[in-house]
Amino acid sequence: MFLYNLRLARLSLMKQPLLTGLMVLAIGVGVGACMTILTFVYSLTSDPIPEKSDQLFAVRLDSWGPDEPYDDRRPDEAPWQLTHADAMALLESPVPTRHAAMRKAVFTAVPENRDVAPFLTLSRMTGGAFFDMFNVPFLFGGTWDEDADRNAENVVVLSKETNDSLFGGENSVGREARFGDDVFRVVGVIDEWQPIVLYYDVNNGPNNDVEDVFMPYTIGDRREIDMSGNVNCWKDEQIDTYFDLMQSECVVTQFWAELENEAQVAEYQSWLDRYTEGQKALGRFERPTNNRLSTVTEYMKIREVAADEILVVMSIGVLFLAACMFNTIGIILARFIAKAPVIGLRRALGASKAAIFRQHLVEVGVVGLAGGILGLLLSMLGLAGVRAMLSDGDRAAHLNLELVLIAIVIAVSSAIIAGLYPTWRICQLAPAGYLKTQ
Repeated sequence: MFLYNLRLARLSLMKQPLLTGLMVLAIGVGVGACMTILTFVYSLTSDPIPEKSDQLFAVRLDSWGPDEPYDDRRPDEAPWQLTHADAMALLESPVPTRHAAMRKAVFTAVPENRDVAPFLTLSRMTGGAFFDMFNVPFLFGGTWDEDADRNAENVVVLSKETNDSLFGGENSVGREARFGDDVFRVVGVIDEWQPIVLYYDVNNGPNNDVEDVFMPYTIGDRREIDMSGNVNCWKDEQIDTYFDLMQSECVVTQFWAELENEAQVAEYQSWLDRYTEGQKALGRFERPTNNRLSTVTEYMKIREVAADEILVVMSIGVLFLAACMFNTIGIILARFIAKAPVIGLRRALGASKAAIFRQHLVEVGVVGLAGGILGLLLSMLGLAGVRAMLSDGDRAAHLNLELVLIAIVIAVSSAIIAGLYPTWRICQLAPAGYLKTQ
């Protein structure tokens, strides 16, 4: 019976190609817009570094004050950052395969070419392990070594854009670059790299651009470099200088550790707990021990990354699809009303309302399938635009098999939902009136 209804659907759709095309176009445009948005949302919420996300852990210690939690809405959560003193202590742990403390700062870059005006650069002050931890691609050179971290050497890794501005895109490894009052030796230039979500620092904005310059975290203490990121404090302390802030109970530093297996995770958790107990003995960490190790995906979920954006863009997609469905309902109704004499004849010859209903649902299902295919083609065009706007869009804005199947299901379901009322309406028409006119 299904194949029979399918054949009737093909014949019926071929008789009115203009209306058929309008239905397919309405569904296709709706599905195309919806899938473009859905794919982008999928990229915002998917694993940003699947090759090792289960080995990278955001490290948090609950050093907050005893009278109130860090987050009133989620009192069981530890602060998102560490104090500078705790971060420096954690860097001494032998357990992680790699670890990195990090914070942000702003410098003025002074090009060698005096015809190019100085410009502001955003710097990530971190450890040399940062680049291997987060699989950062290099165009020239590489990262600095542990001695550079230990000795707070004036070394720097540039973004491709900063290297283009300072050195015209040439291999600048070994050359000197002036930032502020100091001269730094360039040891590496990273290639194009812009995660859709800046997952390693959602504190300062998950949608921010990757930094322009990277330099050792330890330079901050040697040069007393002011913060350019989130600072949260709970204790009433007098903070007048850089070192006042760095020695305070204010949380200022993000910290990540790379742990390769469950045994290493357990060992590091124990190490953190022992560290906390030692600090309690010194009068710090007055809250219950609450040390947290969260993988990349866990941390993004805890931080509710892109939650507001998802709600907005999904609402836009659903509303656009709904508008296309309403247009489709009108087209389907007009088309079915035009077929009323033929349907009346079939009813007079003994076809039941259920048979008519099934036949026309199959017909709108075929329209939905065709609209889904068109929608996929349109969404590919939309995603090509997304990839053109985002430097890392090539990895993020792609349809996979799961999304293709979702698109087909949305298209067919939308067509069937849109066709329910017109199909019910045509089944209620009395055949006698149409037979008299024939």
